[in-house]
Amino acid sequence: MVRRIDVTGAGGVSLAAWEYADPPKSREAESPSGGVLLLHGLMGRASHWAPAARWLAERHRAVALDQRGHGQSDKPPEGPYTREAYVEDAEAALERLGLAPAVLIGHSMGALTAWQLAARRPDLVRGVVICDMRASALGAASQRDWEAWFKSWPVPFATLADVRKWFGEDDPWVERPNPSRGAYFAEVMAEGPDGWRPVFDPAQMLKSRETWVYDAHWEELVQVRCPALVVRGIDGELGRAEAQEMVRVLPRGAYAEVPDAGHLVHYDQPEGWREAIEPFLDAVLTNP
Repeated sequence: MVRRIDVTGAGGVSLAAWEYADPPKSREAESPSGGVLLLHGLMGRASHWAPAARWLAERHRAVALDQRGHGQSDKPPEGPYTREAYVEDAEAALERLGLAPAVLIGHSMGALTAWQLAARRPDLVRGVVICDMRASALGAASQRDWEAWFKSWPVPFATLADVRKWFGEDDPWVERPNPSRGAYFAEVMAEGPDGWRPVFDPAQMLKSRETWVYDAHWEELVQVRCPALVVRGIDGELGRAEAQEMVRVLPRGAYAEVPDAGHLVHYDQPEGWREAIEPFLDAVLTNP
């Protein structure tokens, strides 16, 4: 069962949260130390977490959030799409869903939101899983590359099969055929009168991204006092040396990597992803 829960985020923005299992049937079934909030990356949506949320829900309350500008949450034309807004949205979700103290599991942009919130509100966060997100600044060239990439999309797509093929094979950023990447992007498309287009506004994605690409975020990592697991895909965007430096900087950091996975670690290799994070989650959520 998938249950939608509406949450009011920063500035009154309406956010859609999704619980991928029946609520616990008794107080004994609930985790005594809070629940799990899953935060997708840029261009993602809560449904990308569905497989993970389902196995998490066997033992804990697990909720995935459509962040502002994404999925079925509001997409205010003027934003804001700042780091502050994303962090405040996640903070509001934790409080209004009654999940705190929670483990935050974040992918890419969602991972940055997770560790920024953990640094800001340690009372709300019991642990953090940081999936394939760099702490170093990416720079202006990276933002220009993304602008050019969005312009290269052959929208509208005639069919979902065309979406899967382009993002899985034809996209110049794809080094070798990657069906899971095609499936990932198919989940963020919606059909309109002229074909399939993304459910998000690319301009809003660029606005969201520019609030972190020019800055490094090492100082915020130092402020994360709860247990934190840094996870990377072997072929992802977070290199091993930087990941291990992030672990060193984190006061209670740990490291894991998933073989045969790219940036979309949890989507590329769901079984390897579970093996990487489940021992950490068990330790954090079962110890008082």
